[in-house]
Amino acid sequence: MSEKVSRFSADSLNLDAGAEVARISAVIRDGVFGELRRKGLVVGLSGGIDSSTVAALAVRALGADRVIGIFMPESDSSDDSLQLGQLLGKKLGIRTFKEDISGILKGAECYRRRDEAIKEVIPEYHAGYKSKLVLSSLDSSEFRISYVVVQSPEGVQTKIRLTADAFLALVAATNFKQRTRKMMEYYYADRYLYAVAGTPNRLEYDQGFFVKNGDGAADLKPIAHLYKTQVYQLAAYLGVPAEIQHRPPTTDTYSLEQSQEEFYFSLPYGKMDLCLFGKNHALPPSDVAPAVGLSEQQVARVYKDIDAKRQAAHYLHAPPMLVE
Repeated sequence: MSEKVSRFSADSLNLDAGAEVARISAVIRDGVFGELRRKGLVVGLSGGIDSSTVAALAVRALGADRVIGIFMPESDSSDDSLQLGQLLGKKLGIRTFKEDISGILKGAECYRRRDEAIKEVIPEYHAGYKSKLVLSSLDSSEFRISYVVVQSPEGVQTKIRLTADAFLALVAATNFKQRTRKMMEYYYADRYLYAVAGTPNRLEYDQGFFVKNGDGAADLKPIAHLYKTQVYQLAAYLGVPAEIQHRPPTTDTYSLEQSQEEFYFSLPYGKMDLCLFGKNHALPPSDVAPAVGLSEQQVARVYKDIDAKRQAAHYLHAPPMLVE
């Protein structure tokens, strides 16, 4: 075993949580009070690990009286999201507001547009069905293929490959949700002269797992440099409730339960973090494979998927183009 292989493992992502919390807290304070000249931070709370950790960091940096948490459920949201978000808000002692965005989404015809997109490939689909968007697995094809999974009122599930047009229509419709939530966050930011905190971790930020001008919009993104594995380390240090730390990562966008890996990533976040770390440090697949529990060929395919997503994410990261 080479020295490089022996040094690379899951421990490569370990950090000094206390020192990192202190460093991020200083950046938040300087950014909010200095650069942005705002009185505090608004955080959209989903009951997930990322938003919970960002809220806890904001409290550590600014104090609970300068942090606002917003709950924004809608018709397809899991009940757990609101309950866990409220649990966090109570533990942190911050001001919180609940805004059910279902009415706004209905007004924009988000749900109708979504249903019409699904009907392009499943004509019998109707309001009584549940649905989710999934990608093909790492080994199933050279290219990632999009499918819609629907569940009838009788509980029967069907998985159908989406056409390119149906896929674009479905994504465009559901993106209303992230953009509506961000609009609500900026309402509270304007109302109280606060800044808006973004919640993407490094894996999401690097790979474009966000909606442009939706959850990708923010004044400050305090954990975008951290692998998701490291976010969990900070959450434990900050005392984020165990119920949130143990909750499986989910998109909470579709009516059927959906994991992040089946929706967007090739692998569970722990393995994706290690592959992304290996890619970022120019490690060959042969060095990464033993630590991740995959073959060299599988890691090579993950690397290829990372490159493809980075190309697609270029548009998401790009600022508006100007003539001068």
